[in-house]
Amino acid sequence: MSSTTSILAFLDIGGGEMIVIFLVVLLLFGGQRMPELARGLGKSIREFKKVTSGVEDQIKQAINEAPEISPAPTRTPALPVSPVATPAPTLPPPSAEKPAPPPTELNP
Repeated sequence: MSSTTSILAFLDIGGGEMIVIFLVVLLLFGGQRMPELARGLGKSIREFKKVTSGVEDQIKQAINEAPEISPAPTRTPALPVSPVATPAPTLPPPSAEKPAPPPTELNP
């Protein structure tokens, strides 16, 4: 037996169980309060259905009014880009002479 059917097994109420429940309620509340309880139960069920249908309507309305997602706008560069490439800075040609080492100071 699956766990779902065993969990919901207590909801399987037959005619005999309904009569027992009705008699217990009748004993607890009395015959005069039963119509009031039934009216209150009916009103609360009606109110619950009204609220759930209102929520469903709001969800459907929100889905119908959802804005379509447009593509992101293209960005233009902040500074104009030159089509001509700038040349790299030129270095002076290496000289044939080696540079002299820096003078060293001798402390007496």
